[in-house]
Amino acid sequence: MGRTLRIAIGQIDPTVGDLSGNAAVIRKWLGKAERAQADIAVFPELAITGYPPEDLVFKRHFVDHNIQTLRELAKKTSTTAAVVGFVDREGQAIYNAAAMLAGGRVRGVARKAHLPNYGVFDEVRTFRPGAASPLFVVRGVTIGLVVCEDAWFPEPCRTLGRLGAEVIVSINASPYHRGKDEERRALFSARATESKAFFVYAQTVGGQDELVFDGDSLIFNRRGEIVARGAQFAEDMVLYDIELPEKARALSKKAVVVKISGPKPVKRIELPRQPRQVLDPIGEVYAALVLGTRDYVFKNGFKSAVIGLSGGIDSALTAVVAADAIGVDNVTGVSMPSPYSSNDSFEDAKDLAGNLGIGFAVIPISALMESFRTALGEVFAGRPSDVTEENLQSRIRGNILMALSNKFGHLVLATGNKSEMATGYSTLYGDLAGGFAVLKDVPKTLVYKLAGWRNDRGPAAIPDRVMTKAPTAELRPEQLDVDSLPPYERLDPILFSYIEEHRSFEEIVAKGSSAEEVRRVLRLVDTSEYKRRQAPPGVKITRLSFGKDRRLPITNRYREGSRPAPARAAPGGPRAESRKKR
Repeated sequence: MGRTLRIAIGQIDPTVGDLSGNAAVIRKWLGKAERAQADIAVFPELAITGYPPEDLVFKRHFVDHNIQTLRELAKKTSTTAAVVGFVDREGQAIYNAAAMLAGGRVRGVARKAHLPNYGVFDEVRTFRPGAASPLFVVRGVTIGLVVCEDAWFPEPCRTLGRLGAEVIVSINASPYHRGKDEERRALFSARATESKAFFVYAQTVGGQDELVFDGDSLIFNRRGEIVARGAQFAEDMVLYDIELPEKARALSKKAVVVKISGPKPVKRIELPRQPRQVLDPIGEVYAALVLGTRDYVFKNGFKSAVIGLSGGIDSALTAVVAADAIGVDNVTGVSMPSPYSSNDSFEDAKDLAGNLGIGFAVIPISALMESFRTALGEVFAGRPSDVTEENLQSRIRGNILMALSNKFGHLVLATGNKSEMATGYSTLYGDLAGGFAVLKDVPKTLVYKLAGWRNDRGPAAIPDRVMTKAPTAELRPEQLDVDSLPPYERLDPILFSYIEEHRSFEEIVAKGSSAEEVRRVLRLVDTSEYKRRQAPPGVKITRLSFGKDRRLPITNRYREGSRPAPARAAPGGPRAESRKKR
């Protein structure tokens, strides 16, 4: 007869800074683990504080409160031990740590050794790296603890295996981006085989500002095979019986061991089968957008959202995501037609709202446009109409949406996509106005794929004409996006190469794009940094998003693929705005 360790992963959705609320969630899921007769329950990285706490950790009282919360939580442990992420402190140094709680107290701590300092991460700024941690014996099974980034390197997992760990538990708050699931599976499979131990990847779930955590917790056997996994983009409890030989792995004399509980025969309830359906690549992006939007709205105290519906694909997809995220009764779409808006666009916006069942309002802007023309007529006398008048339309719409936000408490959801954000094809204080930009990291070509994916899973909400008509801002007669930008099927690959792959001008041209087009696109990207810096946050779904991932100076004369450039026109000048509407 071998040894069995019943493990429960509490894949929870904590909120940054809500120490008491997070503790209550942990207690609830710990109770579920106890009722399932789990020997140990594992909760995510910094589950007490939420991740990332950023500069909150520089507030001494915040760290004190988090430590006291952990101790109070430890008092609730009885039959089931618990691993919980928290902020530890020793003297003036603070650590990203995992605590082992059992028998009413904190039994030991593992501190994160590898501190990520790239992309969205800035942990070197906030934490000190930790040193070797003890091994813990729970029900006769030896367990090693690591925190997130530590498992992305061979050490310390190999050392824990050599010291005698039979199970390595890794607590995580690993932000989602497309393709990350494949990276994790390959990496953690290797950690299991290298350490000759079961590997438990316990991941958080939920949205935090622009970050989304996708859940999908995993357990690997010693051959590196997945034997259990959690739900994607949803809270979940993963229960699994780890079966080990009767004879325990020998412990190294160098190992520091904390004995939590010895073997205890128990007649256990049988675990239910937990089949998990894995989302396809487009489906997981859609789920990320829904979860990120839902948590941003509700965690920031909003109950409803308002969206400008233009009759185009971006506002349509934003509305569908919002409806799926926070409920159709909590979403209002607003059509704001101008003299340049087509009847087709109005009908498409109306049909979308009807198909979804969201609120719908119509506020024409023609009279407001005329009042602006009258007010500015004298100072603009003798000058032809240009982008100024076009952008006034977008700004009028932005003002209307913000007025509705103020009056009814709605969060304004901006509708711009990554292709537009990249090239500056947007209007400051117009379509960039809003509290959250659902599609900020979604390239235009992916917008269409997501819309098709959602329609295919029905009931179809986005009208067919929206899916097929040429993209247009409708700020002047016969206007199309291709008047200002290359076709999106050519534009998006250039943007991907330049932004996410950091390719040079020459490398992008070598991949098949024309030199003239690449030079033009790169200049649009480089001269639009000031706009992106003023844009609202949005869900991160790519490896490199516009936000914490990308930190470029606004005042910057370096240009790829061209001679040193003259100074850019000042914000508000003729080149400062692209023609765009909402």
